[in-house]
Amino acid sequence: MRIANPIYDVVFKYLLDDEKVARLVLSALLGKEVLELQFRPTEVHHEAARPDGTQLLVLRMDFAATVRQEDGSRKLVLIEIQKARTAWDVQRFRRYLGSNYASPENVYLDPSGKKQALPIVTIYFLGEGLECVDVPVLKINRHYLDLATGDEVRITDPFVEALTHDSIVVQINRLKNRRRTELERMLEVFDQGLAARSDPHLLDILEENFPEHHREVLRRLVRAGAEQEVRDKMDVEDDMLTAFQDQARESADLRQALVEKDQALVEKDQAIEEKDQVIEKNAQSLEEKDRLIADLKRRLSRA
Repeated sequence: MRIANPIYDVVFKYLLDDEKVARLVLSALLGKEVLELQFRPTEVHHEAARPDGTQLLVLRMDFAATVRQEDGSRKLVLIEIQKARTAWDVQRFRRYLGSNYASPENVYLDPSGKKQALPIVTIYFLGEGLECVDVPVLKINRHYLDLATGDEVRITDPFVEALTHDSIVVQINRLKNRRRTELERMLEVFDQGLAARSDPHLLDILEENFPEHHREVLRRLVRAGAEQEVRDKMDVEDDMLTAFQDQARESADLRQALVEKDQALVEKDQAIEEKDQVIEKNAQSLEEKDRLIADLKRRLSRA
């Protein structure tokens, strides 16, 4: 089966624009059933290029989700998803997260009618992941601890929930044939090792190996690959990346030329300084020679 490659932002967004599919994906990632899901109008797509030529294309999507807790209760959370080709620009990720913390819209009414800040869960999909962590999916959970005893405090509090958050990091480049869990099997749709040789916009997936109750994810990506508008936007994204790479390469060449020019100026200044030192030394030698000649003349005049 050939599916559209969700490493492309247009395909990733197409995938999660379907509420049923988004609930399947987010439930698998959170390890909790997502009962209701509402897309928040906060999609952001920013572009930047590093001096070394690597790229950052950040797609941000936010969802207000009602999840089922372990005790059967419901909890409303804000799920912030950020997808990027690389992880290098931490400040950019922090700014997006900070905007959600600061937004007056990210509140809910508790049973007493009091406004409470929505707890936030962040999910990062990274094409090129973390340098030192070789796991496909990294989950960062908070724990309340009694600092004196080290015992875990099992009761949560709205103050703490509003000011801290859990995170999940999906490292797409670490997926490489790792299918140890049902979640990793579902994330196979992101494995770039399965890209079709004839067209990297598509991935080759064996449907029979895919979790049956997640196959709607496959069907959604098949539909994405069949839509001409989606394929055209993938071409645009390729062109954009190529343009960034060319721009970064030209900038790198210019910086190298400036470095070489500065080095040449430094070497020229050093040569001038050395020449001045030689001239000064010669002048001192001539001055000493003149003193010797004058001294000899004085001695001859007395003889």
